[in-house]
Amino acid sequence: MNFHKKPHTFIGEVNLKVEDLERSISFYQEVIGFKVMKKTVNSVTLTADGRKPLLSLVQPENVTPKQPGTTGLYHFALLLPCRSDLGRILEHLIKLNVQLGSSDHLVSEALYLSDPDGNGIEIYRDRSSSEWTWNGDQVEMTVDPIDAEGILAEAKGHSWDGLPPGTIMGHIHLHVSDLKLTEEFYAMGLGFDVVSRFGDRALFISTGGYHHHIGLNTWNGVGAPAPSKNGVGLNWFSVHFPTEEKLSATITQLESMGAAIHEQNGNILTVDPSGNQIHLCV
Repeated sequence: MNFHKKPHTFIGEVNLKVEDLERSISFYQEVIGFKVMKKTVNSVTLTADGRKPLLSLVQPENVTPKQPGTTGLYHFALLLPCRSDLGRILEHLIKLNVQLGSSDHLVSEALYLSDPDGNGIEIYRDRSSSEWTWNGDQVEMTVDPIDAEGILAEAKGHSWDGLPPGTIMGHIHLHVSDLKLTEEFYAMGLGFDVVSRFGDRALFISTGGYHHHIGLNTWNGVGAPAPSKNGVGLNWFSVHFPTEEKLSATITQLESMGAAIHEQNGNILTVDPSGNQIHLCV
């Protein structure tokens, strides 16, 4: 499936603020299976294939612990190439006695856990899009128990050796403060389509008919405040556009809506109505 390539718009890299960089590096290497791509005194870039950055971490000066009840990261989601990969990492996490959640979403099978700072992580595999059910422009998703035994059987006795090279950033799910304003920003501004709604508290958006590239919810409360600048959690995430023309048109549309656009170290940045910072890339 090609939902994370041209001509679609999708999520690229996620950058998190952490309290103890070395602790986080150990976790993301030993538990999740990332490789270190680049490291400085207070930051690290992590990869699955040695070439493409997926997750980066930074330890701010005067960092403060994660604040409950704020906007920001609910989870970032690593998409594995196939079900056997999910089986191998599930077996690995069970051996480490990692506390896990799980769900069968009809479109996918997913595992959930948190890093040492409380940042949410999803690790999942997609079912073939031919197995997804659409009702008009809305895709059916639910929260059912996974077939853990079936997933583990797919591992076929192969030992776990880290994230497979084909791992990508499948989606990101955010806490926001106002769902209506957020929908306008991501749909009208960034060009995503709403493909699923969970009542009036959550919605899921994508391009190209994917089940979701971004999830958005007000589960931390309508009007939830943004976290402190140096607080643990989401720093920024990148949205990748297929062409320079598409990016330019998006910037024009965002500016017409009153969204701030600025450049920093060669990156084009904007901020959603809840204070979540976004890098706009091609």
